[in-house]
Amino acid sequence: MTWMNSAKRIVVGISGASGAEYAVRVIELLSQRGVEVHVAVSDLGRRLLAEECGMTTLDADSLARAGDSAMVHLYSGRDMGAIIASGSFSHDGMIIIPCSSNTLGALASGITMSLVQRAAAVTLKEGRPLILAHRESPLSQIDISNMDRMARAGATIAPLSPGFYMNPTSVDDLIDFMAGRMLDLLGVEHELPVRWDG
Repeated sequence: MTWMNSAKRIVVGISGASGAEYAVRVIELLSQRGVEVHVAVSDLGRRLLAEECGMTTLDADSLARAGDSAMVHLYSGRDMGAIIASGSFSHDGMIIIPCSSNTLGALASGITMSLVQRAAAVTLKEGRPLILAHRESPLSQIDISNMDRMARAGATIAPLSPGFYMNPTSVDDLIDFMAGRMLDLLGVEHELPVRWDG
């Protein structure tokens, strides 16, 4: 399979922390902006997409929603031989959203037992941006140590902690706030209201 070189490419990993709606919104926004999105979903991530987003069928159309499903490429979370598991697959960065403490701990220990973990390890190895959108709370000392270890290895730790200075009036506003912040970290332009004007 040949991928287009003209579009920006982002790898998205979805792990088993609550917050699947964040992932779907980021994928929708990226695909609307012409970004080629390569998605790996862990087994627990699939379960949360079903439970939290009502996705009984997981495919490019359901993940892209109002975006361009032709820009979304979905891989089995168990397929360790998928193209995104290789350092030779060139891309502009990866985000794991939501990132569970289990996935964080595996990465901090150098363990890759799923495609999400393998693609993230390869992203770090190749010196590409890796964003871990951690969602769990409270944090144990183990989580904090794992975050520190990953940050020292070059990852960006971006907890899914929405701000309230934009006066949100709905859950969608809170999701958009964090989705916009994640797009900022990925270097993708958007018009979502996430800027503090003072």
